[in-house]
Amino acid sequence: MNATTQTERASQTGSSWPGVRPEVVAEVVSGLSARLQKRLDGAAAKLAERPLSREGDEWRVQVDEEVLLVLHAPGGVVAGPSDVRCGCLLAPACVHRAAAVSLCPLAEADDPGLGTTPAEAPGTPAATTTTTPPEPGSEPRPGPRLEPGRESGPEPGPAALTPAERGAARHLHRAACALLAAGVSGAGAVAQAELLRAGHGARVAGLYRPAAAAVAVVTGIRAARSGAPDHRLADLVAALRELLGLTTALNTLTAVTTPTAPVAPVDALTPPAAPSPLAALRGTARQAYAEEGGLRLYGLFAEPVLTATHAGAVSWAVDAGGRLSTIAEVTPHGDVTTAAPLAVGAGNRTVRLGDAALSHREFSRAGLAVQGATRSTGGRLGAGASVRAVRAAGAAWTAEPVARLWAEPPAAQVARALAAQELPYGSRPAGSDLLFLDVVLLGTAPTGPGGALQLLARPVGGDTVIALRPGHEHPDLAFRANLALLATAPGLRLRLIGRLERADRPELRVLAIGTPWDGSDHDGHDGHDRLALPADRADRVNLGLERLQTADLPAGPSTGPSADLPAGLPAELPTAPPLGPPVHVLGRRVEQTVTTGRSAPAPGAATAAADRALLRASGLATAAELLEGLRAAAADQRRDVFGRIVADDHDAFATAWLAAADYTEALATALCSASWGGEQDDSEDGPEDGTENGPKNGTEDGKEL
Repeated sequence: MNATTQTERASQTGSSWPGVRPEVVAEVVSGLSARLQKRLDGAAAKLAERPLSREGDEWRVQVDEEVLLVLHAPGGVVAGPSDVRCGCLLAPACVHRAAAVSLCPLAEADDPGLGTTPAEAPGTPAATTTTTPPEPGSEPRPGPRLEPGRESGPEPGPAALTPAERGAARHLHRAACALLAAGVSGAGAVAQAELLRAGHGARVAGLYRPAAAAVAVVTGIRAARSGAPDHRLADLVAALRELLGLTTALNTLTAVTTPTAPVAPVDALTPPAAPSPLAALRGTARQAYAEEGGLRLYGLFAEPVLTATHAGAVSWAVDAGGRLSTIAEVTPHGDVTTAAPLAVGAGNRTVRLGDAALSHREFSRAGLAVQGATRSTGGRLGAGASVRAVRAAGAAWTAEPVARLWAEPPAAQVARALAAQELPYGSRPAGSDLLFLDVVLLGTAPTGPGGALQLLARPVGGDTVIALRPGHEHPDLAFRANLALLATAPGLRLRLIGRLERADRPELRVLAIGTPWDGSDHDGHDGHDRLALPADRADRVNLGLERLQTADLPAGPSTGPSADLPAGLPAELPTAPPLGPPVHVLGRRVEQTVTTGRSAPAPGAATAAADRALLRASGLATAAELLEGLRAAAADQRRDVFGRIVADDHDAFATAWLAAADYTEALATALCSASWGGEQDDSEDGPEDGTENGPKNGTEDGKEL
C-alpha cells in the first residue's frame, strides 16, 4: 500500500479523527513551504499509523517521544487553524498540522449552500458526504422565513456578478481544471487543499452552490483514493461535472435578469419554476423555511439512512394536499461496522416533532396533527420550539389523500423524477425521485451485471418489465433479504414505493411495499396472491427497517420463476441483460479521465477509429466527435525546446471533458425516459409526432438527441 492510499484510508476509516472545516484545511496546508508540501502525503500516512487518544474536546497524537499534536474540536469539529497545535520546532508552519487536518473528514460549514447533499438525505446514491447534520429534533440554523404557502428559493442578489464573485469564480474554475487534469491518482492533499481554498473564497463571495460543489468533489476524491466501500465513480463524475458546469456558466454569463420569487409548483411533486439563471448559480447560504400553519400529516413509510459517516432513519408523510414531507433522525457514527444496526435502531426512536410520542416505524402507519409547522422547499419539517404536534389517525395506501400518489401514470412519474434531477438538490421537492406503482412480480432472471439474478416485475395494466433492486446494498439492512423472499412468490401483486434508478432499462430501488387497492386487477387475476400481513403492519412493510416472514406471503408460494403466473403475464423471462446503444464507449473515457487525469493512456489509432465507427454506426455521431475531441484536447500540450511539457491552465481540456460528460448525462436521461415510454403509447396511432415509441438507440426521427 503506497503512502497516498494509507493517507486517504486513514481519513475514511479512522473514525476517531474529528471533523474539520474545509477552510481550515486550505489555510493550514497553504502555510507550508514548497518543500514540505511535497512531503505532505507521506507525512500524513505516517501520522495515520500513530495512536490517537481523546480527552474531552481534545484529540491527541504522540508524533514521537518529544512532539505532541493536539486538535481542539468542540462538538467534534476543528473550527479554526488555531485549534490545531503542534509541539515541534517548525510549528505552526509544520507538516504535522497539515497532515492532521488532511486526515480529518470534512465537515460542512455553518451555512450549507444549495447544491449540497445532506448526510441524512435519502436517495443520494452511495452517499459519501461528510456533512454534519443538525442535532436530531432541532430545527436547522434558521434561514429567512417566508410567507405561508410561498416556495423558498435562491435569495435575490445583485442582478450581475460582482467583481469579487467573478474573481472567486475564476479561481475556483482554475482549481477545478487543475484537479481534473491531475485525476484521482494525482490529486493529493495539496491539490485538494487548493480546491478547498478556492471553494472557501467562493463561499465568502456569496457563491454558495459552487462552494458546496467543491467540498463534494474533495469528499469524493478522498473516498476514491481510499477505496471506500460506498464510493461510486459515477458520483464523483457527477460532482465534478456540476462544479465545472457551475464555474463555466459563471465565467461566461453575460446578461441576467433581476431574480424573482419562483412560482409555486402546480402539484405536490412537480419542481417549481426555475429562478433567474444567476440566482440559481449562486445558491443560498441557508435554506429558507415557509410558515405552513396547521398541517394534517399521514405517515407513508420510513427508510434507513446509512452513509460513510452518518446513520439514522427518515420518515415520509403526505399532507391533505398530497405534498410530501420528511422528518429525519440522523446522527454521526463512529464505526462503519456497527453503523447498520444504528440505522435500523433509529426507526424505533421517537419522532422529534412537537409532543408526538411515536417512533418512526409507528409514524409510517399513523398520522400527526401539527400546529405552527414550518417546511423547506425540500419538504423537511422544522422542529422549532413553537411547533406543536399530537398523534392522529393514519390513512391506508388505498385511501385519500395517499392513494392519489398512485394515480399518476408510470411514464409521467419517471418524467417528473428525471426533470427534478436537473435541479440543485436543495430545490427539489420532497419525493420528486419516488415512484408509486402497482405491480405483479414475475420472478427472477439473470439480467443484472455479469448475469446476476434480479427480481422482475410488471406494472398492472402495462407491459414494461422492471428490475427491482434493494433500496440500499448494505447486507446488514433488510432490503436484500426481503427481496430474496419476494422472489419466491411470482404472481404476487404489490403496491410499492421505490426510487428511480437511472438506467437504459427500467430499474427501481424498492423502499416499501403494501397490498394493492382491491382484490382484482386488469389481468383477470382473482386476487388470492396478496400479502397476508398482520393487522399491526397496516398493510405495508418498510423494507429497510422490517423483515418479511414466510407467513406474510400467500399460502403455497410458487418456487419457479414462471410457475402459476396470472393470465396475461409472460411465461418466459429474459435470460440475459438487454443490449442497448454503446453509450459506454464515451462514458468509459469520461470516467477514465477522472481517475487518471489528462495523462490517461490514450487508445491506439486503431482502437480509437473502431470506437468512433461503432458510435457512428449506432447513430451517435455527436458522441464520436466528442470522443475524438476529448482525445485531441488531452494530447494537445505544448513543449519547450527541451521537450518538456509546458504547463497550461487545462481550460480547453476541461471544456472538452465537460462537453462529453454533459452529453453522456443527457443521453442517459433520454434512454431512461425511453425505456419507460412504452407505458404511455399503447394506441395504434402512436405518439402525436409520428415517431414509434420514442427514441431508440439514442436517436429520434433518425436524428441524434
